[in-house]
Amino acid sequence: MYTPPLFKSDRAASLAFAEARGFGTVCAWDGKRPIASSLPFYLGYADDGTPQAAFHVARHNPLLRLADGTSSWLMAVNGADAYVSPDWYASPDQVPTWLYQSVHLTGSVRILSASELGPHLDALSAKFESWLGPKPPWTTSKMTAGRLDAMKKAIVGLVMTVDEIEGSFKLNQHRSDVDHAVVTNALGLQSDAGARAIGEQMVALRPQLNYISPSASEPADGRNAP
Repeated sequence: MYTPPLFKSDRAASLAFAEARGFGTVCAWDGKRPIASSLPFYLGYADDGTPQAAFHVARHNPLLRLADGTSSWLMAVNGADAYVSPDWYASPDQVPTWLYQSVHLTGSVRILSASELGPHLDALSAKFESWLGPKPPWTTSKMTAGRLDAMKKAIVGLVMTVDEIEGSFKLNQHRSDVDHAVVTNALGLQSDAGARAIGEQMVALRPQLNYISPSASEPADGRNAP
């Protein structure tokens, strides 16, 4: 991952982002071309503290033959992203850009054993069911034994031992307070949910600035903000 130093996130922040997102694209090289799949995952840790990303794929997924426990795979975890118009800046002579948050995890991948698959599925569903509270969480115990067994036979669990963690959070950190505020204001007024999410992250970076409310009637360039 190309990451200018100003946008580089530290190890803890990158792992926290990946865990909170819980969805990424894994990619491996089969000797001729890259093979990729997008899927949910959760993070765990080995006894020595090494991060581990656990996920599963369909039994016929071509990635499986590449899970040899030694070859290096990449998992790309992307968050919200947003286009920024040069017209939004208070400073003149700007160019278009794109803001985003992304983390890359790299490491070898092995196949989970049959005894590991059940706990993996329980941990994965528990992670995402926790997002839906106060709804009582769904668990595999709600399935009939035959149906659960059939579903488990159709997938294979995998776990990546994470050797490298790279994060890039490009949120206009290099801009002045004035430009930071007006771009944040403009993003908050957009209809795109990703743009508004990036705006919220920018507010969190510099909460001391004055921002307009997204529901206010000011024009989208937000130039009245400091």
